[in-house]
Amino acid sequence: MPGRGAALNQQPAADVPVAVKHWRNSLMAAYMASGLLLATLVSRLPALRDELGLDHSQVGLLLLGMSAGSFLSVSLAGHLVMRFGATNVMRYGALIAGLALMGVGSTSGLLHSSMLTATVLLCQGLGAASWNVASNIQGAAMERALGRSVMPALHGFFSVGTVLGAGIGAGAAAVALPLQLHYGVMGILIIATVLYSTRFYGEDRSRASKDSKFKGHSLLSTWKEPQTVLLGVLVLGMALAEGAAGDWVALALADGYGTTEATGALGYAAFVTAMTLTRLLAGDLILRMGRVWMIRASAIAALVGLLIFAFGDNLPLAFVALAVWGMGVALTFPLAMSVASDDPEHAAARVAVVSTIGYAAFLGGPPLLGLLAGAIGLLPALGCISILVVVAFMLSKNAAGYPRQPESAS
Repeated sequence: MPGRGAALNQQPAADVPVAVKHWRNSLMAAYMASGLLLATLVSRLPALRDELGLDHSQVGLLLLGMSAGSFLSVSLAGHLVMRFGATNVMRYGALIAGLALMGVGSTSGLLHSSMLTATVLLCQGLGAASWNVASNIQGAAMERALGRSVMPALHGFFSVGTVLGAGIGAGAAAVALPLQLHYGVMGILIIATVLYSTRFYGEDRSRASKDSKFKGHSLLSTWKEPQTVLLGVLVLGMALAEGAAGDWVALALADGYGTTEATGALGYAAFVTAMTLTRLLAGDLILRMGRVWMIRASAIAALVGLLIFAFGDNLPLAFVALAVWGMGVALTFPLAMSVASDDPEHAAARVAVVSTIGYAAFLGGPPLLGLLAGAIGLLPALGCISILVVVAFMLSKNAAGYPRQPESAS
């Protein structure tokens, strides 16, 4: 649809090859495994803290190590994909991340070593982030083959994995299952899921060939592409709006609205549910509206939800605002990954750059918001995120797709 940004041409379901459907389903399983990995770790943080005898600040430092590993890895993932291919990076990234999860259980539950646990968490961040970048490149390739917008649904299955992982973690905590057993079983399950799923992936064009006409298109040159950098800034703003909910919503409800801890948890559940459903169900709407208009609509919804939650004083309305906020942040990251991957020859470098900028929100957002909250209060600090959401709206035109490269003369 002209003027509405790039959108995939819808292909009738009956015309989609069975192999592509298997590719889609197996990728959904891999995305769900990624969600399981994250939720398995964080759902047992109290037990991890107790095993190591840490206070809250020391737990924060442990997790910062994992975030630092993720940031480093996502910066290098483009090189890895161009050298080894997205499928291989997914395999080895999942293997490293799954083994690291098992290692966290051993170093904390058996060895009780904070230093070793921190080192293993750093490795988990390295593996998980490279796996995620490669997954987005693989997902965009499958999306092109399928002829439908499915990147948001893939990220929806990541969210499903986090819900499942949190539920399993809650059950494991209820029966006091040892960390080494819980993390060990889940690590094996996660590795097996990804390794098996990669058997059904289609052609991997992300690996740069020696005779590729784009072989000189390095990560360094990609950082000089204004559209790619601005796409990353767009993701940064919306990623901060998404991450802030996970870090602060429960506390904001308890402190700012004077509710109980249980009510705060329910508020976050409302946010996550709205985000997950939007990702799973928005595919047809994206096809009709295009990426640019969907990102603009998403930014408006996120802005409205944020402002009502931050500056309202009515608890039922705050829950509605959380749902609108969750719907608003659901689509921008997966749609941006799809845009960055439109050209297979440039996909690895562009996804790496956009992801690196976006990951800065998850790395620096929590401490910066904490400092701001200390100065002006938590709810007003959350309201300040709306400035970046407005910036994301203004940058939405960068999701219209990249100009076509001229054909080389033969």
